[in-house]
Amino acid sequence: MLIVDVFAEHPLEGNQLGVFPDAAAYDDRFMQALARELNFSETTFISGQGPDGSWRVRIFSPEKEFPFAGHPTLGTAWVIRNLLSEEPPDEVTLDLRIGKVPVAFEEGETTEDGIPWLTSPAVTLGATVPPATIAAALGLDVNDLDPTSPVQLASVGLTSVMVPVRSLEVLGRCRPDPDAFHAAGVPLHTYVFCRQARDPAHQMAARFFFEANGPREDPATGSATAAFGRYALEHRLFGERFDLRIEQGVEMGRPSLLRLEGSRPEGVPVIHVGGRVRPVSKGALFSSVR
Repeated sequence: MLIVDVFAEHPLEGNQLGVFPDAAAYDDRFMQALARELNFSETTFISGQGPDGSWRVRIFSPEKEFPFAGHPTLGTAWVIRNLLSEEPPDEVTLDLRIGKVPVAFEEGETTEDGIPWLTSPAVTLGATVPPATIAAALGLDVNDLDPTSPVQLASVGLTSVMVPVRSLEVLGRCRPDPDAFHAAGVPLHTYVFCRQARDPAHQMAARFFFEANGPREDPATGSATAAFGRYALEHRLFGERFDLRIEQGVEMGRPSLLRLEGSRPEGVPVIHVGGRVRPVSKGALFSSVR
């Protein structure tokens, strides 16, 4: 078993990921139990390569399996390229429950420092949500939300709520109430963002709240960032083409930096999400665990 930090500029930052590199014999129940044991946002299980060279991977949170998630995709692709391959390939394709997701690598000073970039599966934008409803569920006043952009559902395997707020100060005051989300029929998977950042080289800051055996916050969320990319293109938040640096995880003491590219070649939205991966540790299961 390996642990890496994803969207981490330095070790012990970003979002933790557990990777089991030889999981072909694991059944669903065992994978779910291991994910619950690690209690990271997600844990991945690699069960080898298919005839086309893609790698079969499954993603579990402590509570359930996900068809797609961003930081597990990037972190697992980095592990395959740098720790499981004899010759590091330029691209790794993961065969996930949502389908095949390619991950390309931007070269760094060393092979291990190369930044993985995933090409997002198609994102579907859904209904808008009344601002007052989502503000109350986040412990905010409706005037804390940015009225120039809608509160809207967006789905890329999982459905999240895109919530624009006015400032970093408001972002720091978010306190989600799971009961209020449930009462409103809105998923607690909530991406709250503002077009301000602490570092002048960055363009945005965000937080992501979700539910896994109770409410939790994620230090870095690739899937919701991909969904935001589609949302940003739709509402022209940064024009028809953008290259953003997004801060997340600061409030948790796990600072993360996510990179997001969006464009519309020939009118079709294309979203790429990237970030650095830092190896942390490795270990093995005792035979008595199984």
